[in-house]
Amino acid sequence: MTEVFTQAVLFDLDGTLIDSAPDLGAAADKMRTDRGLESYPLERYRPHAGSGARGMLGVAFGITPDSPEFLALREEFFVAYERRMLLNTRVFEGVQVLIDAIQARGLLWGVVTNKSMRFTDPLTRAMPLFASAGAIVSGDTTPYAKPHPEPLYEAARRLGVPSEACIYVGDDERDIIAGRAAGMRTVAATYGYMGSQADATLWEADASISSPMELLHLLNSA
Repeated sequence: MTEVFTQAVLFDLDGTLIDSAPDLGAAADKMRTDRGLESYPLERYRPHAGSGARGMLGVAFGITPDSPEFLALREEFFVAYERRMLLNTRVFEGVQVLIDAIQARGLLWGVVTNKSMRFTDPLTRAMPLFASAGAIVSGDTTPYAKPHPEPLYEAARRLGVPSEACIYVGDDERDIIAGRAAGMRTVAATYGYMGSQADATLWEADASISSPMELLHLLNSA
C-alpha cells in the first residue's frame, strides 16, 4: 500500500463501520412473529445483514427477489426497519478511534454504501461518527450501485481527490470488486457480515483486517 500517496479512506457502512444487524434482523423477525411464526435468533440473520432486505427476507421467509411476493414484503420490511433502525445499531468497537486517527494524519474520509438514501441519510445524521465524513454516497446516489465503481468515483469527486489516492474498506466481495475497478487500493474487513460461505482470501484485496484498528497499523506502515 505504498505505491500512491494516500489522501482519503473510504468505507462501506453496514458491517464495516456500524453493526446494524440487530435492527435489520429484528425488523425481519417481527414480520415473522406478526404472522404467527417462531422467532429466529439474531445470529441466524447476522451473516446476511450486508445483503439488506434481500438477505433478511431470505432468512425470514426463504424467498428470493424473483418470488412474486418479494416486492410487497420488501416494502413492509423497509417500513419496519425505518421504525427501529437506530434502536440497537452501534459503531463497531475501535471505529471512532480509527476515524480520529485518520483525521489526525490529515486524511479525508467518507462512506460508500449500497444502502439507499432513505435509510443512509437519517442514520448518518443521527450518529455523531459521521459528522466529519467528507462524502456519504448511497446506493441510489448515482445510477449505479456496487460492484460498479461509479459510487466510488463519486465519493472521490466529492472529496476532491483522485480515486487512485483512496483506500476502500469493505466487508463484501462487491466492495473489493468496486474498489479495484475504481483504481483504489482495497482492504477486506473480515470482521463484518461476510456470510458463512465467504472466503475473503479469494477476493484479491490488497490487504485484510480482522478489526477496525488493524487498518491504522496498515496506514502507519504505508
